[in-house]
Amino acid sequence: MLIGKPGTPVTSISRVYPGRVEVRGRDLGELMGKLSFTAYFHLLLTGAEPTEEQVFFLDVLLVAIAEHGMMPTNVTARMTLAADPGSLQGAVAAGILGAGPVILGAADSCARVLEEGEAKVAAGGGAAEVAAELARAVRAEGGKMPGFGHPVHRPLDPRAERILELADARGVSGPHVAFARALRPAVAEVWGKPLPMNVSMPIAAVLLDLGFAADAVKAIPILARTAGILAHLAEEQGRPAGFLLAAAAEEAVEYEPAPGDG
Repeated sequence: MLIGKPGTPVTSISRVYPGRVEVRGRDLGELMGKLSFTAYFHLLLTGAEPTEEQVFFLDVLLVAIAEHGMMPTNVTARMTLAADPGSLQGAVAAGILGAGPVILGAADSCARVLEEGEAKVAAGGGAAEVAAELARAVRAEGGKMPGFGHPVHRPLDPRAERILELADARGVSGPHVAFARALRPAVAEVWGKPLPMNVSMPIAAVLLDLGFAADAVKAIPILARTAGILAHLAEEQGRPAGFLLAAAAEEAVEYEPAPGDG
C-alpha cells in the first residue's frame, strides 16, 4: 500500500557525482571558500544565496539562542554521554529530541500569530485592535500567548530587546516587527500584568520581515541549540558532570511509595 502521493520522489537539494557534488544547482567546490556556513545554511534551506542582511540576522539569532545555561537539553546530552562515552551523536540526538517549545522556544507559533495579525492589519485593521483581539482569543481558550513570558528574564528579555534594537538600526524592521510590538501592550492588558516579550517573538518577526517562510522559522532554534549541545559535550569529555547531575537529581527527588505499593 502506498502512503502519500504516488509518483517519483524528487529532491532539489543535492546530487553526488564521481567527480563533483552539486548543491542547489551549484558546484560545491565553488561554494567552498565563497560562502560562510551561515550563508550556506540559508542556501540549503531556501535554495537561494542570502542577502547581506539575511546573513547578518541569521548570525544574530543563532548566537542569541545557542546557549542558555544548564537547560534540560544540555543536561540530558551530558548524562547520555556519561552513560555512553563513545556515542557523541547519540548524546546530541538525546538533547535535541527533548528540545520542545519550552527549550527551543515558540518561534514557529509566534510566526503563525504574526502572519495572522499582519494579514488583518494589511486588510485594514488597526494594529492595536487586531493585537487585542488575538490576545483575547488566546486568553479565552486558556492558552498562553506565544513569545511572551519567561521564568528568568523579567521585566525584559535582553536577547529580545537586542534583536529589536539591531533590526531598527539596520532598517529591517517591517510589518511583522511592528505587529510584535503591538502585541506587547495588548498582552499586558488582557493578562492583567506586563509579560516580557521573550526571544522567540523577535526571532519570528525579523525572519518574516526578511522574507523567510514561516515553516522555516523553527529550523533556526534547532540549529542553534545543536551548537550549544556540542559545546557542553566537548566540556563533558574533559570535565565530566553527567553523573554528578544524575546524583543531584537522585538527591533532589524524594521517594514516596504510592498507596497500595508493597
